[in-house]
Amino acid sequence: MRRSTSVSSWFAHTAAIVVAGVSFMAWAPPAARAADHGDAPGVGPDQGADIADIYAFLDPNDNNRVVLIGTTRGFIASGENVNFGIFDPNVEYRFQIEQTGDPKVDQIISVRFSRKTTATDPQTATVTYGKKKGQSFTAPATLSTLTASPNDPVITTDPTTNITFFAGLVDDPFFFDIPGFNRFVASVLANNPDPTQLQRGRDSFAGYNIMAIAMSFPKAFLQGPDTATTIGVNFATARGSQSVNKKAFGVVGKGKFVQVDRMGTPAVNVALIPFARKDEYNFATTEDDAKGRFAADIVQRLQQLGTQQAQIDTLASVAVTNGDFLRLNLNTANSGAGGGDNAGAGFPNGRRLRDDVIDIILTIIANNTPLGDNVNASDVPLRDQFPFLAPPQQPRASGVVDDNTRN
Repeated sequence: MRRSTSVSSWFAHTAAIVVAGVSFMAWAPPAARAADHGDAPGVGPDQGADIADIYAFLDPNDNNRVVLIGTTRGFIASGENVNFGIFDPNVEYRFQIEQTGDPKVDQIISVRFSRKTTATDPQTATVTYGKKKGQSFTAPATLSTLTASPNDPVITTDPTTNITFFAGLVDDPFFFDIPGFNRFVASVLANNPDPTQLQRGRDSFAGYNIMAIAMSFPKAFLQGPDTATTIGVNFATARGSQSVNKKAFGVVGKGKFVQVDRMGTPAVNVALIPFARKDEYNFATTEDDAKGRFAADIVQRLQQLGTQQAQIDTLASVAVTNGDFLRLNLNTANSGAGGGDNAGAGFPNGRRLRDDVIDIILTIIANNTPLGDNVNASDVPLRDQFPFLAPPQQPRASGVVDDNTRN
């Protein structure tokens, strides 16, 4: 059922303000992480379910295919590739698709992984894509190693659906200077804004790996029966109740899976939701967003902003007016290296790996005065073919001195 015009207009105005504050509201404690790495106390100690980022874009090599990427468990140092480069078998990873322009999820593609039992064998992913029994396929993940060079990505294409799948350890594609941004924030709070604090040019995510799930779909697979021009996409993780099983030598998930983290638009929970409600936000749904469940808190957080109305109106196109989804226009051509870099095809139209979401949001909030953190790309070159993600960091050779981890 569609919402009334009055409610829709009210939330559209709220959402426009929300996105205007996505980065700047990190001025209030706690310190900004900008994307979604460790966005709430509940997932802070739950690395297996902690979402970092979601990306959605047309394959630049074939615009008839849509690439979705979700990342979890950030800040893996290369020396721990084998110990930490594992997907949690008790977590269900979900790509949630909206196909009609409302806040309701219409399709879920879920991924679960087998338990890691040997150091030399990869985990097996089970991808479920429909409501009917048997609508699934399996694929091996890519094995993490401590060798000088990583394993090549293992790519699987399901013959029934033509879905292409990858899962494994990769270099974290997100790039952002956390200390520089927070020092700039401190100068603003002191009523002495100092943009030079943004000139460090050091990527806080450089040198670290992350777990990634990437899938490439035929466009028609995600459009739904009404062949939607624009789809909404978010990424969520869910857990069953847990118990320690001595026979299995570990924690085993049981019972119905419950969502514990979610992400659509970059930085909403990290920057805008009050600390006391961050876990609540992660457990909530996109339909809760559209009903205004968090609107009052968000508006209260954003009242101190000085962004002009024209820029607020511009930011309305990024707003989560119908729930916290990335919105991707399937008719906007995407081209270029590393998953695409042509003008006009990236964030807030979906999100590509090379999109500098921090600079985009900062500039609009600064009333179109160019402003950014001087970190303009990830530290490892992206691939030009699926899965597009860069290979993981590997332990350095003896005697190598580097400045790769740039905190």
